[in-house]
Amino acid sequence: MIEKSRLSRRTVLAGAAGLAAGSLVRSPAIAQGAPIKVGLMLPYTGTYAKLGQFIDNGFRLYVEQKGGKLGGREITFVQVDDESKPEAAADNMNRLVGREKVDLVVGTVHSGVAMAMVKVARDTNTMLIIPNAGANDATGPMCAPNIFRTSFSNWQATYPAGKAMYDAGIRNVATITWRYTAGAEMIGGFSENFTKLGGKIVEDLTLPFPEVEFQALITRIATLKPDAVFSFFAGGGAVKFVKDYDASGLKKTIPLYGAGFLTDGTLQAQGDAAAGVRTTLHYADNLDHPANVAFLKAFKAKTGQDGDIYAVQGFDAAALYDIGISAVGGDLKARDKLVSAMGAAKIDSPRGPLSFNKAHNPIQNIYLREVRNGRNEMVSIAQEKVDDPARGCKLV
Repeated sequence: MIEKSRLSRRTVLAGAAGLAAGSLVRSPAIAQGAPIKVGLMLPYTGTYAKLGQFIDNGFRLYVEQKGGKLGGREITFVQVDDESKPEAAADNMNRLVGREKVDLVVGTVHSGVAMAMVKVARDTNTMLIIPNAGANDATGPMCAPNIFRTSFSNWQATYPAGKAMYDAGIRNVATITWRYTAGAEMIGGFSENFTKLGGKIVEDLTLPFPEVEFQALITRIATLKPDAVFSFFAGGGAVKFVKDYDASGLKKTIPLYGAGFLTDGTLQAQGDAAAGVRTTLHYADNLDHPANVAFLKAFKAKTGQDGDIYAVQGFDAAALYDIGISAVGGDLKARDKLVSAMGAAKIDSPRGPLSFNKAHNPIQNIYLREVRNGRNEMVSIAQEKVDDPARGCKLV
């Protein structure tokens, strides 16, 4: 959701502990021994503040585990609160690139903000890693060699759900989402696969973003009597939709499915209403491979909180950049070699195996999860090594 509060004064922090602004290096890292300056452009206030902070903490955790360095180079941070305001995004990005002269920008959560960042990154050839926003165009028509994503594309997160639901014997589905780009792309990925296999979308239900008056649409679902519902909502809207759907009694006869954000970061507020809801995403709370076990332990020790997919995406953004810097021996002038190494990266991520396609979107497992005991627990791998088609990307 777009936060409407006044843009807060930017806070400049240096180092993992947030040192005083006066200790920052005021010029780009032009010598191998100079610190590398990383701009963290994330939401630190407003609706998505928790998500931004978890991405920030994940990135800093990786750097701390490497002794405060990536590729042998010291790291300093410039932190900007983007407040999820697309209208301020270009100015914020230009400040990081022009005034602060950062070597890398990491951001953001809100897709509208991210697409403005992508434009500036393309125009200035600034390295950008997107640790959450899923807008398909970022690694589609707007792709560029200097832009990477350690999260997902909207298509990628839901396409595997089509087969998972079809394989479960579901043939007729009603979809429901907000009427905006993310909603259309999330539902579109699911519908593409589901209908290709022979499933039928009985009706696409939408309401304006960010409205949360769902009752009329839930009544419509009851009339349609589909085999199941597939949905995309996030944040407060996801909380209310899941509660309203449960209160209607429909969940007992018409199972509720959705993109993973329906139940990620929302389970505590949803309570028992979320029990049994199934979603697809590139992470599950109970993945038991060593990288995830170690990550969750370290994140808990650092923050006192349980790690989640947002923290993982920040952690992996640092891991990806580390691979690039290491490949060039810390020489950021060797841009082509750095980009090539990042593009060829294979990361043992907490989420599972992580690599990148030619558009620099992740290739990753998408899991089918079910809400059990207040957690998004893995049911199965809905699809291994899901590779976004990167439609419109000239790098492919």
